[in-house]
Amino acid sequence: MKSRYAFLFLVCLLPHCLWAQFKLNIGDDSPIRKLTIAEMAVQNLYVDSVDEAKLVEDAIRGMLKELDPHSSYSTPKEVKALNEPLQGNFDGIGVQFNMIEDTLLVIQPTVKGPSEKVGILAGDRIITVNDTAIAGVKMPKEDIMKRLRGPRGTKVRLGIVRRGVPETLYFTVVRDKIPVHSIDAVYMIRPEVGYIRIGNFGATTYTEFMQGIDKLSKQGMKRLILDLQDNGGGYLQAAVQIANEFLNARDLIVYTEGRATGRMDYHCDGTGHIRELPVTVLVNEFTASAAEIVSGAIQDHDRGTIVGRRTFGKGLVQRPIDLPDGSMIRLTVAHYYTPTGRCIQKPYKKGDLKEYEMDFDNRLKHGELTNRDSIHFADSLKFQTLREHRTVYGGGGIMPDEFVPLDTLQYTRFHRQLAVKSVIINSSLRYIDDNRKELKKNYATFDQFSREFEVPQSLIDQIIAEGEKAKVTPKDDEELQRTLPFLRQQLKALVARDLWDMNEYYHIINDQNHIVQRALAL
Repeated sequence: MKSRYAFLFLVCLLPHCLWAQFKLNIGDDSPIRKLTIAEMAVQNLYVDSVDEAKLVEDAIRGMLKELDPHSSYSTPKEVKALNEPLQGNFDGIGVQFNMIEDTLLVIQPTVKGPSEKVGILAGDRIITVNDTAIAGVKMPKEDIMKRLRGPRGTKVRLGIVRRGVPETLYFTVVRDKIPVHSIDAVYMIRPEVGYIRIGNFGATTYTEFMQGIDKLSKQGMKRLILDLQDNGGGYLQAAVQIANEFLNARDLIVYTEGRATGRMDYHCDGTGHIRELPVTVLVNEFTASAAEIVSGAIQDHDRGTIVGRRTFGKGLVQRPIDLPDGSMIRLTVAHYYTPTGRCIQKPYKKGDLKEYEMDFDNRLKHGELTNRDSIHFADSLKFQTLREHRTVYGGGGIMPDEFVPLDTLQYTRFHRQLAVKSVIINSSLRYIDDNRKELKKNYATFDQFSREFEVPQSLIDQIIAEGEKAKVTPKDDEELQRTLPFLRQQLKALVARDLWDMNEYYHIINDQNHIVQRALAL
């Protein structure tokens, strides 16, 4: 460390002519030396003051930008946010919440969590945290989260406004470990047909999955629908554990290979509990990474049917490189390959992130999302499955066995704009907030709610009126009529979610999911 500062001091004193000569004396064509000298020169000789930490961060980002789309740099704050959904827990007060008119509204307290233990209820509004106002002050959501979260065992004093109670209530909550679930839904979708939706692959995914399998088996499951739609991936090991449950001993699940890392194979150990259970896997254009590993392994071994649309095509392996200040580089070191040797990664141009991010729009424009005949593969991309020798395709992503086109009529322009402007979610939150007690009284069970509840016309009218305020209107009556069926189903699902949980949300919304319905028809 002393030598570094001595070197900097020397640099600052050298005349310009000697500075050039000094560079030549220490320069030995090393790119690292070149980069170090450049940073030192800017820091010590530049006409204005500079933020050295930001300078280094920008240099790192600049280097990674010229590589592939998934090599990235994250600040310490970003690292924490990225890791929490995968680690399976975080320290906090234990509430599901949403923001409505810049006020934090409790949707549900975590069962047996710290907030439920002190008596905080669904529908409560948190207006102060340790006597600091967080409501009506337009505080950023990130700042609110920072105040609510904290180390396990620490205390936080919350000011609560509760409907029907005139004065502000105060609760002291002792923060604790709050579980983060990676499985969104587990239920019997039809007699003998179980349904499990995995949202991402995290540290607790395998345990949650096996608990779900046990639950459904006791309810008479004879077949399984494994829903990986919109699953952006996560931990490789979690994907390997899930695939291991379906395949036989020594079956190859996935292998990775890179210039410096060599090939690494991941095989089944033969301990799978559901190796004979018929399975259908659901995928779409947002199914990526670890979810593609599971899909590809099941398809290549002819273990089940893949239903939906071609997956995202994220087959680059990142190795985390921790930096001293808590920041991290995620550097691509290898590719993922399915058991037949298909590279999962879709093509990309180094340094062209914009084109890569436009892939969904390009697929839609070319008709790939709406018509299977619009998808063309070169003969070099044909592979044969390992048991039945069916033709499958490489070239990026997993092409399903049963293609389900995207229904562009279901998601109208009017509906998309209502969603983007948050009109739908905010209106549903207000409806729940105004009618929670009555809904709980009228629908004692979810089964009763599912059978009897109908979205009131007043809620539809309110959404249309709020849309007009936000300058969102249907093009004509035809577009409005095409929007209403799915909008009603979505609102019913949102009400179910807020009264119960995500499991009940998918109970409702899956009735309008064409990929789920195709799987059931099969």
